[in-house]
Amino acid sequence: MSIIDLLRMSLESLFKRKVRTILTIMGVVIGTTSIVVMLSLGIGMKSALLSELESYGGLKSIEVNSPGRYDDSAKDKDPEDTLLTDAKVAEFEAMEHVTGVNPCLQAQVIIKCGIYEGNFTLQGVSRSVLEEKAESLGQGSIPAPGGELQLIYGNMIPADFMNTKTNQYEYWETGELPKMDLMNDQIFVIFDTEKYYSSKNPSGDSAPVAAPKKYIIETAGIFAGEPGEWTTDSYNIYCDIDALREVLQREFKGRVIPGQPTRKNGKPYKQLFYSSLTVNVDEMDNVTQVQQIISDMGYSAYSNAEWIESDMQIMNIIQAVLGGIGGISLFVAAIGITNTMMMSIYERTKEIGIMKVIGCRIKDIQLLFLIEAGYIGFIGGAVGIGLSYGISYVMNNVLGLGSMMYEDGVNISVIPPWLALVAITFAALIAMLAGFLPSIRAMRLSPLAAIRAE
Repeated sequence: MSIIDLLRMSLESLFKRKVRTILTIMGVVIGTTSIVVMLSLGIGMKSALLSELESYGGLKSIEVNSPGRYDDSAKDKDPEDTLLTDAKVAEFEAMEHVTGVNPCLQAQVIIKCGIYEGNFTLQGVSRSVLEEKAESLGQGSIPAPGGELQLIYGNMIPADFMNTKTNQYEYWETGELPKMDLMNDQIFVIFDTEKYYSSKNPSGDSAPVAAPKKYIIETAGIFAGEPGEWTTDSYNIYCDIDALREVLQREFKGRVIPGQPTRKNGKPYKQLFYSSLTVNVDEMDNVTQVQQIISDMGYSAYSNAEWIESDMQIMNIIQAVLGGIGGISLFVAAIGITNTMMMSIYERTKEIGIMKVIGCRIKDIQLLFLIEAGYIGFIGGAVGIGLSYGISYVMNNVLGLGSMMYEDGVNISVIPPWLALVAITFAALIAMLAGFLPSIRAMRLSPLAAIRAE
């Protein structure tokens, strides 16, 4: 008997008992839907968690800093060996699994705009980083290469400006951002913050301190975002690293630049050192390995991988529990399939006997019942997948459960194509496994006893 004949006969036999078959298929539908929806919730929550972690910083990046004075990892190292220089950048770039290194030079400044004043940290970054961030700008553009120092502000930077007349941070008092236009208002930046405060608050009988130079720094752009909307760059101020280096060296010529290391005698170095490096790794699985190598070199290295692993383990446990709950329904459906196939054999005992008498192979008889069970699993699985997509759509778009638990636009239920394919295949295999014992009984029936059966 050909496989085509077996497929046709199985399908015809299956729907001779429509009510029983439909009820059995419904059991598979419920089981498949349960397990797929449960797994989709686990996948959706894991995806939302990864997305949230990504917003705090790259999942495949490591932040590297020179070790602190009391950092045990560098106690056997010469402090000058762990300063972040261009040579160290090249050394890190040559490491296995490292795809790039982005240096950062930070400077503490005071920014004044009309009656408003605030303390901020400028982050001088490489050209490639500025180009990546250009897509997130809501106003303006990134500074032109080789030009004067210009700043790119986060959308929530105005929240940290203080009204010098009232000594209040208006946003944190009223919820409204100060009435200032960073793109068009005149912005003054003071780099020598210590001198600025000394000139405002002279101590004792000491001679008056002259106010430091104020630089008029143009605004290149502002990151997109409404008031109160948080993004990775909402509270950051970026600029070109070379332009910042030039201004700092000019302002603090012959003096120690705040935040920069000094020689043992307290004198400044001739060159500026990077405040930190961001080391980008090819795959998230390699982050921990690269981070450990950098730490062994005496540097302070941090990455999200340090705590993401424990979070992922928790999410995997939750996903396994949810999948197990759904699997119980599919197990119950498998019992229903076994019952249906056993009843089918009892009702078709005479038919089985006739097939044996006319020379039908025993394996073909077994395969006939296995295919019937497979049909039940396949049809039930396919319908269950369709129902799962419908439930997933309702949870994500009608009920908006993702937005309730996470930020807007996050889906709490995610059904990737591979899950749909695996679910249908799994349902068909479980059904065939459930039909295996009944098929064995059909094989062992005596032909003469089967023919005499009523």
